[in-house]
Amino acid sequence: MIDTLAHDDRDDDWVRRAQAGDRKAFSDLVRRHQKSVYRYLLRMLGSHDEAMEQTQEAFIKAWQALSQWRPDAQFRTWLFRIANNAALDALRRRKLVEFVPLDDSFDAPGSEPNPEHQAHVTQEVRQLEASLTKLAPEHRQILLLREVEEMSYEEIGSALSLSEGTVKSRLARARAALIEIRARSRS
Repeated sequence: MIDTLAHDDRDDDWVRRAQAGDRKAFSDLVRRHQKSVYRYLLRMLGSHDEAMEQTQEAFIKAWQALSQWRPDAQFRTWLFRIANNAALDALRRRKLVEFVPLDDSFDAPGSEPNPEHQAHVTQEVRQLEASLTKLAPEHRQILLLREVEEMSYEEIGSALSLSEGTVKSRLARARAALIEIRARSRS
């Protein structure tokens, strides 16, 4: 928690400097957050090229709207709100929802070097990815922000403009939907 607070304080400092016209400070913010924004957009949009384009667009929009950022908001959640809106707009334009599978070389946490175990873990990851593709975007986004980006309920609420209670209930519905999809795929 202390580490997160230190990073948030550093973000606040960089944002203030960027608001004053310091482009290097904004570049530091981009470097700090671009991988997580890209990863989120890739999983939401399912296309490397589109995720790259929307990541770039999100940072351009953030730069243009920097004067609207308030110090009482975490820069990270403010940025994810911009990225999330970009993803939802892109999905609406396509009227298509898909999920990008992880690389075959994905190394699941806690996996053992045993090849049989690794094959089982890889199969489980692929089945989970296939199940995620069947979730509605609002369920997928909330699961990705919580489980992959490890955002708190408060951060997710800020990023998606939802109350903390709504975040918790949507997360519960998303998890239930994922469990139901997984159960149907096993039968």
